[in-house]
Amino acid sequence: MSDVVTGEAVVVEVRLAQLPTRALALIIDMGIQLLTMVTVLMLVANAALITDGAMATALIVLFIVLVIVGYPVLFETLTRGRSPGKFAMGLRVVADDGGPERFRQALFRGLAEVVEIWLLTGAPALITSLISEKGKRLGDIFAGTIVISERGPRTDEPVLEIPPVLAPWAASLTFAQLPLDLAGTARQYLSRLPHLSPPVQHEMGVRIATQVMAYVSPPPPPNVPPWVYLSAVFAERRRRDHARFTGQAAPASPPGPPAPLAPPAHSMPAPPYGTAAGQAAPGVSPYGPPPGETARHDSDADSTGTTPGGFVLPS
Repeated sequence: MSDVVTGEAVVVEVRLAQLPTRALALIIDMGIQLLTMVTVLMLVANAALITDGAMATALIVLFIVLVIVGYPVLFETLTRGRSPGKFAMGLRVVADDGGPERFRQALFRGLAEVVEIWLLTGAPALITSLISEKGKRLGDIFAGTIVISERGPRTDEPVLEIPPVLAPWAASLTFAQLPLDLAGTARQYLSRLPHLSPPVQHEMGVRIATQVMAYVSPPPPPNVPPWVYLSAVFAERRRRDHARFTGQAAPASPPGPPAPLAPPAHSMPAPPYGTAAGQAAPGVSPYGPPPGETARHDSDADSTGTTPGGFVLPS
């Protein structure tokens, strides 16, 4: 994993493509290119209309250049960073700031590939990829791009979801630059949630959600449990980051009245989580119990009592 700072100064974690995977993608692309060139050369050699040897040679050279340079440039521009080989291996080329690859960047990568891959048999690309912290070859360095993997082994990261009732509110969120350590703390809390007792879930959730609220507006609706709030915030953030990386428009949220905007985070400190006006008393949550609470219910019923709910600070 590596950190990418987007144009909005948001730190995003991405999975960098590994060298063996990139090599396999390159082999697939080069195989397609060589097959195309051999096929066209055979057609030109057997063409009865071309009687001038110099013209045939010129056409062959022109076509080879178009295949070597035009193939990666065309595919990566039209598909926003994915050649057939990269598509097969689940890779994508993106800009250093996480944005989609542009034509200029694809052209720089294609021209550099002629030298470092075709002419020098890939030695410069191998050396620079091993030296570079983000596995960049010369073309990536010149173009300002990185290659990321859109596939990967399953991790212990929490499943982030936005409840349907919070979808309109989540779509209206405005994010400031969330500190990397705070984002990591929130993810760790969500991943450990099934293993925490209900009182600890609530206490830690309120503390972390209060810190997150200083960088996110508007505040959540009343009676939203802290773990639901954090899950919705990071799910919405991931959805927008994914839309930015793939260059696709974010899907529309269900219609509904958005919550009123909160004052800017720098104008006043964020109130403690769960102190919104008109806060109702905790009761049965429409968002369901936290993950793992059902499995603990029978064993904890006699010792823990009623589980705290909503955004109400314990007295």
